[in-house]
Amino acid sequence: LPAGLNPEDLLEMYSTMVLVRTLDERIWLMNRQGKAAIVASCQGHEGAQVASVAALRPGTDLFYTYYRDLGVMISVGMTPVQIMLAFMAKAGEPMSGARQFPSQGAIPDLGLVNLSNVVATHLPQGVGAALAKRMQGSDAVVAIYFGDGASSTGDCHEAMNFAAVHRLPVIFVCENNGYAISVPVSKQMAVDSIATRAAGYGMPGVTVDGTDAAAVYEVTAAAAERARAGEGPTLIEAMVERFKPHTGDDDHTRYRSAEELTNLLSRDPVQILRSQLVASG
Repeated sequence: LPAGLNPEDLLEMYSTMVLVRTLDERIWLMNRQGKAAIVASCQGHEGAQVASVAALRPGTDLFYTYYRDLGVMISVGMTPVQIMLAFMAKAGEPMSGARQFPSQGAIPDLGLVNLSNVVATHLPQGVGAALAKRMQGSDAVVAIYFGDGASSTGDCHEAMNFAAVHRLPVIFVCENNGYAISVPVSKQMAVDSIATRAAGYGMPGVTVDGTDAAAVYEVTAAAAERARAGEGPTLIEAMVERFKPHTGDDDHTRYRSAEELTNLLSRDPVQILRSQLVASG
């Protein structure tokens, strides 16, 4: 195991991943029953989300999430009840008082910010927060989560360029599931790896198997150590799978083959971690 990670940590990650998967499945069913208006499932992303938070310091660090980051939100301290209140638009929802899209808003006490459902607008905002933390003398790191589609936006370019120029304590976590809604990566960009773009900004870029919790922990911990040491940002490209359609309003069978959808199950981060734990006793 990577330094700083022990079997008990892996068990805790697994427990959280199972909770997130169970909660996500229930929310998806609620959408099909007409009880939840819009859902963006994180199934297939749980390993990258939960393991990356485990390598950071919830309560000190800041987490700028996007609409598919249920695993991040649970890992930093949101409860299943709070998540359910969001998707059912009920009073007591803590991020926006149920006045926004589900889980859109902020909980400052948890360092959790999800400002908008507009793709990539939170990247420059997260970079600004990192600059503010440094000016305050804090050693906090800002983790900014986004999908492969967001990496094609101007906001992403400006955020990475600014963070690299000013050597800000930012970790860019790209959850690459291969699709921007229905558009495959091959039609989004001419490079084979999003992580290779990091060289153009003057920061390290690393591609990691997002279904391998220990591997995600290791690269995130290294990026956090680098950021706290004043060495600047890192781009992590976590290769994950999106098991469900883009949202509950999407039909991914129109652009993904039956074979592809069947093969996704071999990359289930929950089952992969379970098998690793069983194999190690």
